[in-house]
Amino acid sequence: MALRLSISSSHGPASSPAISTCRPVACGRFPALLGGSAASHKRSLTVMTGSEMRGVTPVRSSSLETTSVGAEAVTGQVTEVSKDTFWPIVKAAGDKVVVLDMYTQWCGPCKVMAPKFQEMSEKNLDVVFLKLDCNQDNKPLAKELGIKVVPTFKILKDGKVVKEVTGAKIDELARAIEIVKSS
Repeated sequence: MALRLSISSSHGPASSPAISTCRPVACGRFPALLGGSAASHKRSLTVMTGSEMRGVTPVRSSSLETTSVGAEAVTGQVTEVSKDTFWPIVKAAGDKVVVLDMYTQWCGPCKVMAPKFQEMSEKNLDVVFLKLDCNQDNKPLAKELGIKVVPTFKILKDGKVVKEVTGAKIDELARAIEIVKSS
């Protein structure tokens, strides 16, 4: 059974952007992984991030030993990315507009923008919304993208950055997305 896992969470004060709990043993929803016999049935994994819970559907595979976290451009939600997953997801987005929220956990304006960015992702179903925690692990990508302040929003089309909005300016971000979508 291979899993394609897309996780999103708000990075507001009530939750952590890291997975705090992922216990298939405890929820009993993956008997195939635990020696059960129902490997070909559709299953769901509950991933808890702080106070949020998201259902994720695994992708069937011919081998139980194969587990892959695929690069999938998902719309209608915000997907957390890393230096390793960002470019593959941008490539998978094809000709869709991609909006990247570059934030840090300690940034107050970033926390204010998180729920607004989430709401924007739910309304713009033709756009891929991503977020990148500009922590030490993701520093190489943040440098590559030329981040100077947080929050910074990079808007990409055809794999290239075409617009940038800095600061907690939701209206300016919305206008920039519309301009890129119509071009």
